[in-house]
Amino acid sequence: MFPQTLQTRIKHSIKAQLKIEHLITLLTVSAVFITWYIVTDLKIFSDVIIPSPWKVYKTFIDIIAEGYKGSALSRHLLDSLERLLTAFGLVCITAVPIGILSGYSSKVRAVFEPLVEFYRPLPPLAYYTMLVIWMGIGNSSKIMLLYLAGFAPVYLACISGVMKIKQDYIYGAYTLGANKYQIFFYVVFPSCLPDIFTGLRTALGFSYTTLVAAEMVAAETGIGWMVLDASKFLLSDVIFVGILIMGVTGIILDALLKFIENRLVPWKGKG
Repeated sequence: MFPQTLQTRIKHSIKAQLKIEHLITLLTVSAVFITWYIVTDLKIFSDVIIPSPWKVYKTFIDIIAEGYKGSALSRHLLDSLERLLTAFGLVCITAVPIGILSGYSSKVRAVFEPLVEFYRPLPPLAYYTMLVIWMGIGNSSKIMLLYLAGFAPVYLACISGVMKIKQDYIYGAYTLGANKYQIFFYVVFPSCLPDIFTGLRTALGFSYTTLVAAEMVAAETGIGWMVLDASKFLLSDVIFVGILIMGVTGIILDALLKFIENRLVPWKGKG
């Protein structure tokens, strides 16, 4: 038999490492659920504080079958995702180009950076009331709140990505005869992609975190609204169902972004 090549050995090593990581993840999740079951089975806390896994599962099945407050679970989930993904789409088409241009040009950065740095530390509820006054109680104010939550992380990540580009790459491109247009699209933008995706993943998390606040005012559907409404009546099983649904959908959306990143930025971590 011929000895294995170095490349083959590396592939086997990576696969083995991934299997170990998946096993650790599975054990961690299992430990959390086992601890949850033991705590509730021993009745250390009241069901109002921590409902049992079985009660949460039964509530989940009931909500699937009967809905919650007159709306199907799919309606709550889709309405929340519509608000979230609309805001996230607006972030992608505005924060990315503005962030890259701000990193590329100090004049553009001088326009946008003070505005972003002003509102970025503010709690969403601090300016949500103003958004409702300006834009009404419909979806527009909710989407704008989620948009503002997601804009800053992407904007800052894009600036960081541009700032990290080595000047040698740009000078080398000029030496080879590239113009500014070619340098931007073939040097600057590809070099920023790892940071852009980091910003997008962070922004998606921030926006999802803000979703509950966005659905506080004049909403009648949505996972965040369902959790808030259940909290008024101490329905902890419904709260747990909503939290688990938001957690799982968040993981799925993040995994989708990572999949796209791996396709578009295959060189990440290899340089």
